Amino acid sequence: MTLEKNCEHFIDFCMLDYECSYLPEKSTRMYYRYMRNASRKLVTELVKRGWRRFGCYFFHPICANCNGCKNLRIDALNFSLSKSQRRVMKKNRKTLMHIRKPTMTQEHLDLYNRFHKHKSEISGWKYSPVNPQLYYENFVDGAHEFGKEVLYFIEEKLVGVDLIDITEDGISSIYFYYDPDYSKYSLGTYSLLMQIELAKKMGLRWIYLGYWVDGCRSFEYKMNYKPMQMLDGFPPLEVEPEWKPL
Repeated sequence: MTLEKNCEHFIDFCMLDYECSYLPEKSTRMYYRYMRNASRKLVTELVKRGWRRFGCYFFHPICANCNGCKNLRIDALNFSLSKSQRRVMKKNRKTLMHIRKPTMTQEHLDLYNRFHKHKSEISGWKYSPVNPQLYYENFVDGAHEFGKEVLYFIEEKLVGVDLIDITEDGISSIYFYYDPDYSKYSLGTYSLLMQIELAKKMGLRWIYLGYWVDGCRSFEYKMNYKPMQMLDGFPPLEVEPEWKPL
């Protein structure tokens, strides 16, 4: 498979090293591919090989002397709810879900900023308010026909936004943010369970969860959704990826 058959124009570049968000004692470097017209087929193949997407930017780490970032995917068709996950479903029995093409409103921006301010207070995340241009570039631009936003409402109030790509073999989780005032609803867990339900309804096997880094507390929740598989490395398009069961 060649990129030229799937995308007319692309630009490759990488960032300079910067402090790693997952392993603070290390530095990281990201490799980027900018593509304005990526097809669903190409996105499928890139996601299968560990790439992530924000807007028109596809990326994965190329860190020197570190191979800590692995990729995880849930086997949605063989997934069964745990007792705690059933409780989350029960808590959200009146939560409404709406799927549509990604958009940007002031309500989106306000919710995103409240979520990140909350995370900065409880988890030490670096916080700076998102501006409309940055939000559009990351979450609206480049979605084409495969990118969707899943909106969650409680009593007609927007309480969560889940950005996803629907590929040919699964759903790629891009980003989720929620209203901290509704933390008791475990909306992060609920949104992922809804991704799994959506994949089952569409006959798609995989939920691509993105990175797993051993020892990073932010990723611990991902191990609660077995059966799953792990990918080590980021193979090129001409090499079939070797996902291994956990």
